[in-house]
Amino acid sequence: MKRLLTALVLAAPAPVIAAPTLSMPPSAHATAEEVRPLESYAMPIGPWHDGKLPAIEVRGEVTRTAWRIREGDTTTLAVMNRLREQLVAEGFEILFECESEACGGFDFRYSTEILPEPDMHVDLGDFRYLAARRDAGATKDHFSLLVSRSADSAWVQMIRVGAPISDPTPLARARFTADDAAADPERSVTDTLVALGRVVLDDLEFASGTTSLRPGDYRSLAALAAYLNEDRARHVTLVGHTDADGPLEANVVISRKRAEAVRRALIDRFGVNPDQIATNGIGWLSPIASNMTEEGRARNRRVEALLTAPR
Repeated sequence: MKRLLTALVLAAPAPVIAAPTLSMPPSAHATAEEVRPLESYAMPIGPWHDGKLPAIEVRGEVTRTAWRIREGDTTTLAVMNRLREQLVAEGFEILFECESEACGGFDFRYSTEILPEPDMHVDLGDFRYLAARRDAGATKDHFSLLVSRSADSAWVQMIRVGAPISDPTPLARARFTADDAAADPERSVTDTLVALGRVVLDDLEFASGTTSLRPGDYRSLAALAAYLNEDRARHVTLVGHTDADGPLEANVVISRKRAEAVRRALIDRFGVNPDQIATNGIGWLSPIASNMTEEGRARNRRVEALLTAPR
C-alpha cells in the first residue's frame, strides 16, 4: 500500500502539525509533488453558478500532489469514497463535494487550480471534487481532492494548505480492494452500479445513424428501472458517449440525444419517476477502448448510468 508522504521543515520557527497521509492502491504512482512554504490557494466551496465559483482563500504551506492509478475500470466514485473515508476518520469536516455537471462542468474545471497535463488528467464528463477542513489547534488544515479518469487510469489531485507539517500520520483505515478496480462479469447491472458507481448499459441498440432506441426487451433497462423504482431517493445520470468519427460538437449532440432516448424509455416503459434521472452527453471525450479499430469504436458508442446524489 502506497502512502502520500508530505513533509517539510522550515528554517524559521513555526508550529508544526501532523499532515494527512492517504492510503493509495498498489498500482498508484505520484506524477507530481510541489511544496511551497507560504502561498495562498482559492479553494472552491460551492458549484459554479451565475458566472462565479464560490471559494475561500486559505494561506499557509501549500502542497500540491497528483497521482495516477492504473487499475482499469476503477471508478471516480470508488476512488473518492476511499479517500473521503480516510479524511473523515482523521477528523476532517467535509465542506463541499460534487461531481461533474453538478460542480459546474467545463466552467468549474477551468476556474479552479488543476495541475497541467501530463501530471493530472481531467475528463469533463467524469470528475469528482471534495473540499475539507480540520481544526488543528490555533490553525486549520484545508484539503481538496479532485478525482477523474482516462481510458486506462484514475487520476487524483490533492492540495493541502496549513501550518508546516511534522511526521505524517497514516490514514490507512480504508482499503482498496479488487472490487474497486473492475466489474465482475457475473455481476448484475445493479450490483455493478452499486459496487462501482457506474455501469455500461451494454445491450442497447440504436437505429443506424439515428438517436432512436430500437424496440426491444433490454435487460439492462429493466434492471435499472427496478432499482430506481424500489427507492425514490435513488438517482442516476445517463451519460451518452460516441466514437471519434466526426467533430466533437456533433457527437456531443448525438450522445445527449441518445441518453435522453434511454431516459424516455425508462419513464415510458418502466414507470420510473422522471426526477430520478438526469442526462448528459460528452461525445468522444471519454473513450473506454481504442478508436483505431471497429471493435473499439463499437465499445465507445455507449450509454452509461452513474449513481448521483439527489438534486
